[in-house]
Parts: sequence; structure tokens; C-alpha cells
Amino acid sequence: MSLFRRSLAALSSIISQPDGALLSLDISIGYRNKPDVLSGIAFQVEPGEIFGLVGESGSGKSTVALAILRLLENRGGRVTGCIRFDGCDLLRLRPGELRRLRGRRIALVPQSPMSALNPALSLDAHFREAWRAHGTTPWRTERPRVIELLRQMEVPADDGFLRRFPHQVSVGQAQRALIAMAVLHRPQLLIADEPTSALDPNSQRGIVELLGCLNRESGMAVLYISHDLRSVGTFCRRVAVLRNGRLAATGPAEEILRAAPQFQ
Repeated sequence: MSLFRRSLAALSSIISQPDGALLSLDISIGYRNKPDVLSGIAFQVEPGEIFGLVGESGSGKSTVALAILRLLENRGGRVTGCIRFDGCDLLRLRPGELRRLRGRRIALVPQSPMSALNPALSLDAHFREAWRAHGTTPWRTERPRVIELLRQMEVPADDGFLRRFPHQVSVGQAQRALIAMAVLHRPQLLIADEPTSALDPNSQRGIVELLGCLNRESGMAVLYISHDLRSVGTFCRRVAVLRNGRLAATGPAEEILRAAPQFQ
């Protein structure tokens, strides 16, 4: 048996099923012309946990993130199974219920900050729209908190910074601004989809440290998606590994790292 097959066999034996999960899913995903893109994707995220979802490019990590938020349907995707969040099956929610949940209780940080931001809008306009989606107080009363939130994320924020457009800030600053938008409504779960992939090594470490700080201070759970198992292993207590559209393993990060040297 090859090293790869032996490692997969060892990985498959590492299973963790925590009680009282905030997010619990068991799904398969397909499209009209390709009905079996992802199959048997099952894992759980506990309240306040940082859980890692790792896999090489094309393994389906971002597709899982979009499925959780029900964002695949307009792209022709079909999700079967169950996605339970805080006791509620997300696949059964009506469109209005989903809109109230997205951005408020579950937030997403996309992997490419410059493509996620609208180049025609200032950062102030981005934050204003993010607040208006769920906020109940006037934006002018919330704006000082946004500036303080950006400063906590080590962005030299002031009125001048918020007046800038995406092309006028660095990629690292844009990513930190996106994280600030995502946590604006203090969500229970933050899905961070490859949040460091467009950054230099120093900025990567800063973003990982920032997410860890947000987790510790607010108790917000984080689903951290990455292609780098080593970095996930240092950041997350438990990890799920995707390969070729299937779940190769899920379990404690240290055991996954020991059992799968080819992923390091």
C-alpha cells in the first residue's frame, strides 16, 4: 500500500463528534451537469471554537462555505442533506429568514479582498451598507465604533481612511477592513475563506493573530478555510481535510498532522 493510501487510512480513523455544536452539517453538493461534486461532507463546529477546513486548490473548500450560506442556489448548485446552525436547519429557511441571518449571525470573509470590494465605492460606503443591512441605530452614531474597530485591527483608521477607495489602500488593509465589516454585527460564526492567500507572510501572520484575538475576546466561532494544513494546525484545535470532493478526515489537529505528513 502506498504512503498516501496508508495515510488516508490513518486519517479516516480519526473522528470527532462534539456535543452541543453551533454548526453541524452533513451534505452533498452537485450541479445539473455534474451531480456529484462533493459528497459526504460532515463536520461540526462548537460554540467559540476555531475549526479548520483544509484542502488543496479545487478540493471544494469554498464551495462548502457558499453552501452553508445558501449562496450556491443562484449559481445552479444543489445542496442535499442537512446544515444545522444553532438548532435551525438552514436548508429549510425562506429567503427573508436567510437575509436576516447572513451578515448578522453568520458572516463571511472572502479570500480575495480586492475583488470582494466594489471599486466604485469608498470604504465608508461599504461599511455604511453593511451596517444598514441589519443595524437598528443611525449610521452616524455607529461610525465612531467602526473607526475604533479598525484601529483595534491595526489599521491607521480615521475619516480620511474611510474616504479612500479600495485601490487606495494596501491588500492587507483591505483584508482587515473586510474582517471589520464581517464582525460589525458581532456574529456567532465567522467563515474565513482563505483570508491570507493574497497577502505577504508578515500580513498573513497578522491576520491569523487578529482572528485569534477576535475569537478570544468575543467568543465568536471561526470556520477557518485554508490550503495550508500546517498553519491551520497551529491555529485550530480540530481540522477537517477535503480531497477530491470527499472528506478525507476530521479530528484533532495534532493527530491529523501526525497521520498525514504529505499534507504538511
